[in-house]
Formats: sequence, C-alpha cells, structure tokens
Amino acid sequence: MPRYRPHVAARPSWRCRVCGAAWPCSPARLALLGEYRENRTGLLIYLATLLDEATANLPSTDPESLNNRFLTWARAR
Repeated sequence: MPRYRPHVAARPSWRCRVCGAAWPCSPARLALLGEYRENRTGLLIYLATLLDEATANLPSTDPESLNNRFLTWARAR
C-alpha cells in the first residue's frame, strides 16, 4: 500500500513538494480544510501568516494572485 505523503510547500518557491503545483495545491487545500474543519478562523490566520512569508519570498508575484491562492478559497461560503 502506498504511503501518504503530505502536500507541503517547498520554500522559497512555494511549490508543492509532492506534486509540484503552486501551493496550496488541491490535496493540501483538502487536508487543511479537514484539519481546520472546526476552526475556519484559525485556518485563515494560519494561511495569512504563510501568505506574508510567500509575499516576501515571491516579490515579483502579483499580490492579488497570492491573496487568491492563499486565502480566497478558504473563506466560508
């Protein structure tokens, strides 16, 4: 049986170490939603902290696209 490998960010590129997609990739998003299912505010605080770090690591990336990548998907619907 294959062992699960968590989809985590490789810094400073902010690409997924497992699938190579821009992090948070789809599997990472699903895992984060599960982990923080009872604490959406905590998830948003965590992601905002990572967004701040990613902004420093990726200065040429459009800030709005980083905001969408890190926060918009996690907001309550």
